[in-house]
Amino acid sequence: MEKPSQPPEHPETPQTPESPRTPEPPEPPTPERPGSEAAPPGADGGPGTGEGKAGRFWSVRRVPAGIVALLLFAGVGILLYDVASVRAGRPGMVWRRTLTDELAGRRLDDPYMLAGAAVVAVLGLWLLVLALTPGKRSLLTMRPDVPHVRAGLERSAAALVLRDRAMEISGVQSVRVTVTRRKVRARAAAHFRDLDEVRSDLDGALREGIGQLGLASRPDLSLHVRRTAKRR
Repeated sequence: MEKPSQPPEHPETPQTPESPRTPEPPEPPTPERPGSEAAPPGADGGPGTGEGKAGRFWSVRRVPAGIVALLLFAGVGILLYDVASVRAGRPGMVWRRTLTDELAGRRLDDPYMLAGAAVVAVLGLWLLVLALTPGKRSLLTMRPDVPHVRAGLERSAAALVLRDRAMEISGVQSVRVTVTRRKVRARAAAHFRDLDEVRSDLDGALREGIGQLGLASRPDLSLHVRRTAKRR
């Protein structure tokens, strides 16, 4: 006869499931040098993400709009008051009767008629220009690298940054930088070193600085370097 099987001497202990390990946060990427293959676009002054696709900022123009609204409100109010006065049986205003008689008695080639028409045409053209142009010429549009975010840079701030960059060049005594939407003009005075060397270093530094500003439309560079006048 077979003997009944005996239970094991050391029963297996139940194993508890291991708790999941917390993933370690990834290390931040190290910034790449401009010009390398892994560097972000636009780091060395080249085209970046969305370059040239950002529109200009539009000015609200509250002052011209307020002036035009007040003039129209005053003119229409006076005209309606005069019409209502005439309908009520009262005589019209003296200025309206005088203006009507003058317009009826003057010819179209009269100097006063031509001057008034020119003034009205200039005002109308000015209003059209204000309505069709964005304004805010002192604000430069930056590249839309971040979605749904629009950024701008003042021209004076951009000129200050480029001036500080130019003053770091050896041999430069003074620099005057003006920035527009299409061009950067720099005039520098060198008091030692060869002018060609100073001009070459300035050209490279300013072009790199323009690229690092992150503008949507990269302006051209106009550089002029001269020798400072010797003191007597």
